[in-house]
Amino acid sequence: MKDDAAPGKVTIADVARLAGVSKAVASRALSPERRPVSDEKRERVLAAARQLGFRVNLLAQSLTTKTVNLVAVVVNHIHDLSDLDLFDELLAQTQAVGKQVILIRVGSVAKVDEFLRQGVAYHVDAALVLSDFADAATVRQMFRTEQVIMLNGRHDRLSPAIIPDDAQGIDEAVAHAAGRGAKTAVLVTGRATSLVEQARVAAYKKALEQHGIRLGKSVQGDYSYASGHAAAGELGPSLPDAVFCTSDAMAMGILDVYRERFARGDGKRFALYGFDDLSLLDFDAYPIASIGYDKSVFVREMVRMIAEPGHFQPGMPPVLIPTRFIARSTAA
Repeated sequence: MKDDAAPGKVTIADVARLAGVSKAVASRALSPERRPVSDEKRERVLAAARQLGFRVNLLAQSLTTKTVNLVAVVVNHIHDLSDLDLFDELLAQTQAVGKQVILIRVGSVAKVDEFLRQGVAYHVDAALVLSDFADAATVRQMFRTEQVIMLNGRHDRLSPAIIPDDAQGIDEAVAHAAGRGAKTAVLVTGRATSLVEQARVAAYKKALEQHGIRLGKSVQGDYSYASGHAAAGELGPSLPDAVFCTSDAMAMGILDVYRERFARGDGKRFALYGFDDLSLLDFDAYPIASIGYDKSVFVREMVRMIAEPGHFQPGMPPVLIPTRFIARSTAA
C-alpha cells in the first residue's frame, strides 16, 4: 500500500499494516468503546490512521457494535442560560468518547405525552435528561433504551442520577449575607414543578432560619431574565437586606431594574445573590454573587456513565456534585 493512496480508499487493513499490528488490534484501538489494547499500540494505530487519512466508517461500526453513537439531551427550552453553559463542555467530552449529541426540546408534560402517543422515538445509545417534565420510566419508553441518565431529580432505582449538592453552596451564601448584617430576605424561585427546585427552595429556607434571617416573601419566577425583571417590581417599597434568586438569569433581571442603586454604592440597596455561576457573571456588566459547581466535573460524570454503563447498579444513590459560593460585588 502506497502512502499516497487516494482519500477514501484507505482501509483498516492498511492502517494495521503501517502500525505493525493485526486488524483486530487496529479495530480495538480505533473503537470509541473502551476495548483492551495497550497505550503504545493505540498510539501507533492512531498515528498510522492520521498519516493515511483514515476515517472510521461509523455506519459499519454501528452494525458491528449494535450502537449508533448518538446521545439524546432532553431539555425544557434552549433559552435556559444554565443549560447553555453546560453544552460546550458536554459536546466536547461526548465527542471525545466517539459519540454525538442530539437535542430534544420538551417544553411541557403534554409534549412528552405527544411523543408517546405518536410513537416518536429516536434510536440513541443513551439519554441525558435535564427537562423537568419527564421521569425516568417515560424516557426509557421514549427512546427504547435502558441507559437513561437523570439530571432533574426524577430518577428511579433503574436509572443513574447526577445532582448538584445545592445545600452546601446555599448555606455558604446565606452565611455570607448574615455576616454582612442581613436580617430580612426575599427569595425569587423558579418552576414549582421541578423536584430539583423544590429541594433548592427547602435548602434556602433551612439556611435562612439557621442563620437568623427572616424570609419576608417568595416571588415566583421561571428561571428566565424576564421573570427576574418582573419579580423586581414585587420586592416592595421597603427593600429587604438580601435577595436570593434560584437562577442567575433572574438575578440579572433584578440587577438591571435596580442598577442605579448598585452603581451609587450608597448603601441604599440590598445584597443580590444568584445561582448557577454563569460565565456571563465574570464580565463587568453582571458581577452577581452566585452559587455554582464545577461544570467539567458534572459533565465528566455524565460521560462516564455513558461510556461505562456497567458502572451503575440498580438502586445506587445519585452522584452529588458539590456547590460553592462565589462572592462578587452585588453582595459586597
